[in-house]
Amino acid sequence: MDWDKLRTFHAVAEAGSFTHAGELLGLSQSAVSRQISGLEDSLGASLFHRHARGLLLTEQGELLFNTTQDVLAKISTAEAMLTDSKEKPRGEFVLTTTVALGTVWLVPRLEEFARLYPDIHVSLRVDDRDLDLSMREADVAIRFHPPEQPNLIQRKLFRVEYHVYASPDYIREYGAPQTVDDLDKHHIITYGDGTPHYIRDVNWLAQVGRPGKKPRHASLRINNIYGVRRAVEAGMGIAAIPDYIVEDQSKLVRVLPELQAPSFDTYFVYPEELRASKRVSVFRDFLLQKAREFGYSPQKTGTSTSHAENA
Repeated sequence: MDWDKLRTFHAVAEAGSFTHAGELLGLSQSAVSRQISGLEDSLGASLFHRHARGLLLTEQGELLFNTTQDVLAKISTAEAMLTDSKEKPRGEFVLTTTVALGTVWLVPRLEEFARLYPDIHVSLRVDDRDLDLSMREADVAIRFHPPEQPNLIQRKLFRVEYHVYASPDYIREYGAPQTVDDLDKHHIITYGDGTPHYIRDVNWLAQVGRPGKKPRHASLRINNIYGVRRAVEAGMGIAAIPDYIVEDQSKLVRVLPELQAPSFDTYFVYPEELRASKRVSVFRDFLLQKAREFGYSPQKTGTSTSHAENA
């Protein structure tokens, strides 16, 4: 199969029309159409359904598109590795992590990384679901659990601890709980529906001190931990909040400091094929330094489905 025709086919499949694909490729609509027709003739298969509203892939077209997508991803990786072979780290990569960790903890630290490595360009995708690194939805990830997919390298960053917080305004109006039983008389804010499976006991504050009893009624439920923090800051109630989301300048007041809260580790995760990537390794080392400054000494770890980094 002619690679130029395959590249044109991939562009058409992504754009959904000959016209848009031609604009991306710098070709006329008729030239794009001829290349697709030539590819279909050589394969003896129709790749697109032609409709007034655009082009839709046939079953054979879907199969070919999946293949070209994989090939282009490998070419992109090869280009990045060739770039990394130069002395100075440079290039691009896509990083993914959760909305709260990405926006509150990571973004303020990216400015320093950009000054240290101006030729490395990070694209951050915040999403509370795990993007698939093997399908190149992202290149590297910061996750709250060890990777479940094979052929992924993991490096522990820091341990997330939860503490209980209220705002000064809330405490002035309702007082601060002195014991766990006092929580029964307070407004509790918890994580809402759709709790990620990898964060265990995220709503432990509604259950602590009540063995065998129903959980405390939550006065407010929000399915985003940053939203929970904002609700606490607004004086709407008391909540358990992870330490990475409470900045040094926060006015929140920690209550019930003696409570033992759940905790979990964060991991820097990337595919085996990026092990030798300079831009990924310098970003990893930067994160490890930020983790140490955050108060946690990272250790190597391994699981049955992935492996720890030899560093």
